[in-house]
Amino acid sequence: MTALLLGILATTASAQNQPHARLFPPEDIGVLEAPDRGLWQQPDRIMDVLNVREGSIVADVGAGAGWFTVRLARRVGPDGRVYAEDIQQPMLNAIAYRVSREGLSNVETVLGTAEDPMLPADLDAVLIVDVYAEVGNPVSLLTDVAAALKPDGRLAIVDFTKEGGGPGPLRELRVDAQRVIRDAEAAGLTLMSYETFLPYQFLLVFGLDQRAPTPGTSSR
Repeated sequence: MTALLLGILATTASAQNQPHARLFPPEDIGVLEAPDRGLWQQPDRIMDVLNVREGSIVADVGAGAGWFTVRLARRVGPDGRVYAEDIQQPMLNAIAYRVSREGLSNVETVLGTAEDPMLPADLDAVLIVDVYAEVGNPVSLLTDVAAALKPDGRLAIVDFTKEGGGPGPLRELRVDAQRVIRDAEAAGLTLMSYETFLPYQFLLVFGLDQRAPTPGTSSR
């Protein structure tokens, strides 16, 4: 599967204009498809925290080649919907191929911009995984994400901690969780849960209501 995705990306990446200098190179997609990623990323547990279930309408922002997209699609089932958003068309081409190959008909790709993911309204959940450092104007992006959520919808942001090791980027390129929280609050979101069960990453869950956050515990 990884080799086929790389082939698709290679045929389209040369024509893709890069709107932001720090974007993940499509030709390096094999890094995102590491065979041990499921062990440390724990996708099922992340989806549990977000309450993603059969029939949910969700978005995967910065979806890359669709590693999380296909897992979300299987979780929400035929009655649910997954919007796979990326600002690089080669990534969306890879996702379209991947979901077709896996027989998933509940995924729609969305070409966003660096500041606006172009998401539809009334989403149950939005997931942003390992892309926060690439975002040029995170407050603008998160404001648009907040506008797309249902009143009881949730946003999860997952990224590599500055303290941890693991397979992520260099420490100086990693984002601080407190900065993410400040950005989200500036966008009108409230921290609902600060989860620390991932070995190399933080998981922040935000909502639109005003319940006080309790770092390290879930308020669901």
